[in-house]
Amino acid sequence: MTEQTAVPDTSAVGDKPDAAVVRDALGVGVAVGLSGLAFGVTSAGSGLTPMQTCALSLLVFTGASQFALVGALAAGGNPITAAAGAFFLGVRNAFYGLRLSQLLALPRAVRPFAAQWVIDETTAVALAQPTRRGVRIGFTVTGLTLYLLWNLTTLLGALGAEAIGDTDAWGLDAAGPAVFLALLAPMLKTTTERAAATLAVLLGLGLLPVLPAGVPVLVAALAAPVVLWARGCRGSSAVEDSAREGER
Repeated sequence: MTEQTAVPDTSAVGDKPDAAVVRDALGVGVAVGLSGLAFGVTSAGSGLTPMQTCALSLLVFTGASQFALVGALAAGGNPITAAAGAFFLGVRNAFYGLRLSQLLALPRAVRPFAAQWVIDETTAVALAQPTRRGVRIGFTVTGLTLYLLWNLTTLLGALGAEAIGDTDAWGLDAAGPAVFLALLAPMLKTTTERAAATLAVLLGLGLLPVLPAGVPVLVAALAAPVVLWARGCRGSSAVEDSAREGER
C-alpha cells in the first residue's frame, strides 16, 4: 500500500482538535451502540439463544446484516437464504475498507483486527476528519465504543427477551425493523438513494405474499442497479436532446 493519501500526516492551522474528534466519535458510538438492545430482543424473539445472539454481535458486528438475518429467520425463512441476504448487505463494508486502508495506513499486523470495525459508523466518523491523526482517533474511538456497547446491550436485550417470554405479545418484534429504518433514513440524502430505497420497499413488501421468507429481501437488492440503470438512460437521453438542439 502506498503512502499517498489526501489526508496529511502533519497538523495544520485550523485542524479539528482531538477532543472534538473524540466527542463526536463517542456520540456516534453511544447512540448506535444502544441499538444492540433492540437486536438482542429481536434475535431472541426469532428463536436464537442468548449465546447465538451474542456470537452474532461479537463475530459479525454489522447491525444491518444482523437485523436482516434474524428478521428473515423470525419470518420462517431458510437459514441459507437469510444468511445470503445478510451477506449481501455486509458486502458494502469491503468497499469502505478499501478507502479506509489508505486513510488509516495501519501496520499490516493491525489491519485484520481493524477490519472488524469497518462499518457505516466508523467510516462516517473517519471520513469526516481532516488529518490522518483525526481519522485514526475517530475510527478507533467510534469502533471501540460501539463494539463494547453493542455487545453489552445485545446481551442485555437477549436475556431480557428470554425473561419476558413471547416478544410478539409485547410488540417487541417491531423493534428491529424500527431501529433499522432509523439508521437508514438519515443516509438517504440524494434523489437516487431515495428512489432506490422506495423501490426496494415496494419490491420487498409486494413479494412477501408470493415468495418464501427471506427471498423478497434478496430481490429487493435489485432496486439499486435498476435505479442506476434508469438514471443512466435518462442522462443519455438528456445529452442526446442537447445535441439535437445544438444541431438546430
